[in-house]
Amino acid sequence: MMNPPDIVVNHAVTLIGAGRSFPEVVKQALTIAPILFAADGGANAALDMGYMPDGVIGDLDSLTPEIPGQLPVDKVFRLADQDSTDFDKCLSAIQAPLILATGFTGQRLDHELAAYSSLVRHPDQRCILLGEVDLCFLAPISMRIELPVGSRFSLFPLSPCRVDATGLRWPVEALEMAPDGIIGTSNETKSTEVILRVSSRKLLVILPRIHLKAAIEALTGGI
Repeated sequence: MMNPPDIVVNHAVTLIGAGRSFPEVVKQALTIAPILFAADGGANAALDMGYMPDGVIGDLDSLTPEIPGQLPVDKVFRLADQDSTDFDKCLSAIQAPLILATGFTGQRLDHELAAYSSLVRHPDQRCILLGEVDLCFLAPISMRIELPVGSRFSLFPLSPCRVDATGLRWPVEALEMAPDGIIGTSNETKSTEVILRVSSRKLLVILPRIHLKAAIEALTGGI
């Protein structure tokens, strides 16, 4: 087992977790990010789908007994810290231009909430969480995204922040958002371009998964 300070990958990475993963979602992610990493028990899911992970990261307490023998020793990275989740360990360890993460939402609610918390703790990571229906990512300070008119566009603050957005049906102008105050779910686009600005990296953007390519362009293209 290895415990490196960081794992540098020069291409986009698909990261699979131990939660429920859908084959069509994994396939979609791999067409864009063909390097596959697994967060601990995500290796079980990857192998069950016929994929050999390029790396496995975590405390490894969720691997079924036969899995370690199927993995090259130099591809297994054991991080024994019990104060962070396996997703958090992956975001700490992987240095990549983009991470598409699946298997972290839609099953256990506590795991899903922890995944959103990890996004906020690692604002420098360009990471998109993929579920069966939706995707989610941490909004950069400024962002431009192109979407069809009428697309669902939800905003959810995990901490107080000020938000400005143009191109949405319901106005968002210098709006002070907070998880126990104003939130921005179930908005929708009224033009093909949305420009979003936030005062701090505390805001989640939630879109239908069919808009994955647009979300990637918005995160990697800048404004």
